Amino acid sequence: MNQVTRRSFLARGAAFAAATLALPKLPAWPKSLLATPVPEFDTDDATLKTVYRAALACLEQNTATLAGFPDPVLIEGSVYRGVWLECAPQEGLVYSLFNPAVGIANHRVFFDLQREDGYLPCCVKMDFRGASQIQMVVPIAATAYELSERLGDERFLDIAYRSSARWDGWLMRYRNTRATGLCEGFCEFDTGHDNSPRWRGVPKQCPNKDARIVPPLPGLPRLCPDLSATVYGGRVALAKMARALGHSSEAGRWEESAVALRKTILERLYDPKDACFYDLDSANKFVRVRGDLLTRVLGEHVVDQTTFDEIYRKQIHNSEAFWAPYPFPSIALDDPAFVRPIPRNSWGGASQALTVLRAPRWMEHYGKPADLAYVMQQWVRAMIGAGCSFHQQLDPLTGRFSTEDPGGYSPAALVLLDYVWRLHGVRGSGDFLEWNCRCPENCGTATFSIQTSHGSALLQHTKMESLLTLADKTILKVEGTARVLTDARGRVTRIVGTHDKTADVRLSWPSGKSELLQVAPNSARPAAPLG
Repeated sequence: MNQVTRRSFLARGAAFAAATLALPKLPAWPKSLLATPVPEFDTDDATLKTVYRAALACLEQNTATLAGFPDPVLIEGSVYRGVWLECAPQEGLVYSLFNPAVGIANHRVFFDLQREDGYLPCCVKMDFRGASQIQMVVPIAATAYELSERLGDERFLDIAYRSSARWDGWLMRYRNTRATGLCEGFCEFDTGHDNSPRWRGVPKQCPNKDARIVPPLPGLPRLCPDLSATVYGGRVALAKMARALGHSSEAGRWEESAVALRKTILERLYDPKDACFYDLDSANKFVRVRGDLLTRVLGEHVVDQTTFDEIYRKQIHNSEAFWAPYPFPSIALDDPAFVRPIPRNSWGGASQALTVLRAPRWMEHYGKPADLAYVMQQWVRAMIGAGCSFHQQLDPLTGRFSTEDPGGYSPAALVLLDYVWRLHGVRGSGDFLEWNCRCPENCGTATFSIQTSHGSALLQHTKMESLLTLADKTILKVEGTARVLTDARGRVTRIVGTHDKTADVRLSWPSGKSELLQVAPNSARPAAPLG
């Protein structure tokens, strides 16, 4: 894109943003939300059952009301007595499987407290709301869109669309001062990277606690790949929202702006020699600290599969960089900036619960379910070993949690719940059911059940086999470790390799038909749809 074309595009984008800022005030929110059945899990492993129940109790205890907002939300917990834009919407999405009303509230708290100029609070605490940074990672538009689909709530979708569009307009007005179309970082807390060498020498917050003001320091503002990826992912979601709401012309504009932003991220913020994304300072020099911002760009699917494969080989799956025994370090193990000994609340090297809570968003997209299973197993083992404490971070080499905080950290509790279900449970995914055939470690038996549009889906494990039941009818018996995908009526469509080695997987149908497959890690192959 030449400079004339770029300026023209930015001008059109600014005009569209101005139009979104002029949207009418959001309507009042309904006071009730229909309850949905809670997923059920049981096992003969008393230790796993105790930790699982403790995670549920932790989240219930961390449900509270905050300043200026009437309904209960899931707060971060531990020493963080509030919600942050960086993480609360995604945490609400994950928790919505157990408490849909709180899932909605974790979005509403930001939408309802949005300023007239479009700014979303960076945080809302017990007694105030923050405005000193942008602090965003997973796009609130993306989590809101997924939540609206899950709950079938078109009214929530409409409100989320309006609010997220206004937020995009604010970002382009105040965080595009270099007129590149990329999102700029002004301070350490913008990316939520507390105490990270990425931001060494940069203030934690913006001057006067105003996220519109860039500190008058050399190198600022920076063009940030992860912040820009968040804007990109938000626009992709906004396009989907617009289409779902019948606004096809607006959807086209969001898609056009997303494509242009993705192109600029790749052109300006990616170093193919290192296979890594970096901040670009105001002197157009890379800030060469290899950190988990890389996974945040992947989380919004900015790169194509070929580029991902190179990043994965050189960085993510490199045992000297990010593929630690307990992934993912917030700074690469072999980066000189890695901070040791690991202090409390350190994005200078520690592996963070928030990072692994986000990992399925990109590892599944790029075809790494078996590698994700390794990440999940390591974290579940570490949390079971730590008991019922649920701390924020661990040492990527030893798996020992930092215990200076009091525990009770919601993202860690969510990781435990989400990972147990992703490793061993039955999950709904669009028009498909996902049956994860793998008995939990140290279990003789385990059962998982959810409600679907076609009745209860029940997955029962023993050490020898997994039994899949839908609406009280057995649909399949599976021997071996794999993920089985079926349609909503239970007809098998694909088998996915989730073991770290090629696995022998036998499928047996009630009709007597049986099929033996060899399933490689991270592979997907069709299976006979009917027994």
